[in-house]
Amino acid sequence: MHIYLRCWRSLKKWVVEISKNKGGRRFRRMNCFACCRLEHKHSFNQTIAYTSNTFNNNGHTFSFFLKNISRRTVSKKQKLIDEEVMKFGNAKVSAQVFSYKELAAATENFHPDFVLGEGGFGRVYRGYIERIHQVVAIKQLDRNGRQGSREFFSEILMLSLVHNANLVKLIGYCVDGDHRILVYELMPNGSLENHLLDLEPGKKPLDWYSRMRIAVGAARGLQFLHESNPPVIFRDFKASNILLDEDFNPKLSDFGLAKLGPIGEKDHVSTRVMGTYGYCAPEYQRTGKLTKASDVYSFGVVFMEIITGRRVIDSERPTEEQNLLDWAEPLFKDKHKCTSIVDPLLGGNFPTKGLHQALAIAGLCLQQESDVRPVMADVVTALEFLANPKLEEKIDDGASKKAIPYIDSVKEANFNANMEA
Repeated sequence: MHIYLRCWRSLKKWVVEISKNKGGRRFRRMNCFACCRLEHKHSFNQTIAYTSNTFNNNGHTFSFFLKNISRRTVSKKQKLIDEEVMKFGNAKVSAQVFSYKELAAATENFHPDFVLGEGGFGRVYRGYIERIHQVVAIKQLDRNGRQGSREFFSEILMLSLVHNANLVKLIGYCVDGDHRILVYELMPNGSLENHLLDLEPGKKPLDWYSRMRIAVGAARGLQFLHESNPPVIFRDFKASNILLDEDFNPKLSDFGLAKLGPIGEKDHVSTRVMGTYGYCAPEYQRTGKLTKASDVYSFGVVFMEIITGRRVIDSERPTEEQNLLDWAEPLFKDKHKCTSIVDPLLGGNFPTKGLHQALAIAGLCLQQESDVRPVMADVVTALEFLANPKLEEKIDDGASKKAIPYIDSVKEANFNANMEA
């Protein structure tokens, strides 16, 4: 049996027993992975009630929508977007429509001083929209960029259909002439990439528990998407697409590549391979078959970046260290070297036991075989405890061992024995 499965079994027992003592919460078995998940009173288990005929092959496909909208005037384009969203059951069109003139005024004619960042879509500006009295992030489509109208309208549709605390909120959009602009809530602390992989000199790095809390929130965002009905596959999960609010709470952004998942008896959707090199699941790259497990693999990659402070692909490092996963894999198995994986900016301030358990989670998400990866609900369950230092204190408290009889199964000696096996 693979090393990570044994690690996960030990971690699972730890999660189950602690959770039995977290007042009022209970467990139920998952359908395809032998692990447990928490059921919160206000969980991320919400579903989107799409109507069954929404996905019938009756011409109302996304491809048809794109072809249809390209022939419309500005006002009719905006009306068509609203109508398309309303086809999805109880989905509400909450996004507002802005004119190009309005958004140009908000950014002083898209002045470079207002630029927050730049990506495949185009530039993102900070702006103040007087009509709604709000500071926002304004993303303008680069007509020569890697993403185009398909991704633009896909993002409008997806963010009109799904609403969650761990997904960025779409405030509105602009379809004015050739202009394609999206307006989001402003996330003051930028992206996880800024604080993890592009840290400016003199800036304080994220501590261990902040990293774990960000990982939990991002995992919850994926869990919500995967448990929607039908599921949504994010397809481009990476550090630059995880934005942080003023309290460093994470929200997933950039839904241009998001895809509705399989429904009925289907276990995948076939699509052209899209995403960012290094983050795509191996089976998706080989076959173009997209599943929720593809997102789980991408999460594992980002989680390794969170632990190590390294990019998954970094050509500026020595040849043997340029691929993060290839470099880290042999270190996983050596109890004397696994701590060398951790980001040196943490200065050694991390719990050894927590590191072992985090690596077990990452390793299971990164399984080459998609069917042995955990579902995101299980990942969230495990990460919730790694993000809470008080629970770790209880683990080491002798008095708590009486209430948690299985905690010895994840004592450091046993975990290291599993790592060496």
